[in-house]
Amino acid sequence: MRIERLITMANDIATYFAVEPDHAAAVGGVRDHLKRFWDPVMRRQLKTYLAEGGEGLLPLAREAVTGLDAPPADAP
Repeated sequence: MRIERLITMANDIATYFAVEPDHAAAVGGVRDHLKRFWDPVMRRQLKTYLAEGGEGLLPLAREAVTGLDAPPADAP
């Protein structure tokens, strides 16, 4: 998937959770959504993008992706 689309989707999720008054819960909500509903390839792409600078990702999305587990590309 194109990284621009992943950025938009991650930011949309972060915007949804941004109203959560508990910051840790908001980060956890974004991270949980990405784990539950995103394909491992999509998560890997976003983590790689963040490692390369992550331009365009909202701070809440950045924080959630930082702690996100994504299996290596060679994992089954």
